[in-house]
Amino acid sequence: MKTHALPAVLLLAAMAAAPSAPPPAVPTASSSVASSAAPSALQEELVAAYAAPAAPSWNWPLAPRPPVLRPFDPPDKPWMSGHRGVDLKAASDGASVTAPESGTVSFVGVVVDRPVITIDHGNGLRSSFEPVHSSLAKGDAVAKGDVLGAALMGHCGATPCVHWGVRRGDEYLNPLEFVLDLRPSILLPLYGK
Repeated sequence: MKTHALPAVLLLAAMAAAPSAPPPAVPTASSSVASSAAPSALQEELVAAYAAPAAPSWNWPLAPRPPVLRPFDPPDKPWMSGHRGVDLKAASDGASVTAPESGTVSFVGVVVDRPVITIDHGNGLRSSFEPVHSSLAKGDAVAKGDVLGAALMGHCGATPCVHWGVRRGDEYLNPLEFVLDLRPSILLPLYGK
């Protein structure tokens, strides 16, 4: 089982173990009187955690919004094989790659046989893009949406694509968490129904 599914499993187990009680009445358009019963602390916590939408704040590094050709699939151990980022389909060879968030260029160069650019976003977050040709230099400041460089062919065969990776320290994160709401779907009770 992947570790990101564990919190949802534990939450569902806790809900199943909690004593059940009928849900409290909630005022509706046809009723102005509500029961004085209140939802349990666990129910309130669930509603607070899952009712409000997540607010991913980064931009996609390619426009228009690209299809994901290969998803994030981190290895179980740091030395094992896996996919430590996502491959995004570029509109064309030479497509502009933009900064998903503001930061400072921390690396521009070739890793193995691919040109790579890395942006330090602060708070331990760094994103990298390959294969991308860039005229930027280490230390250059970039604003969200600034062009970092041009996507080059080669990573996905004949399909133009960019590999986007995000790390916090040495831990690889799913880049899609910064542009999409990836929380699991959970059905919550409707009070008063």
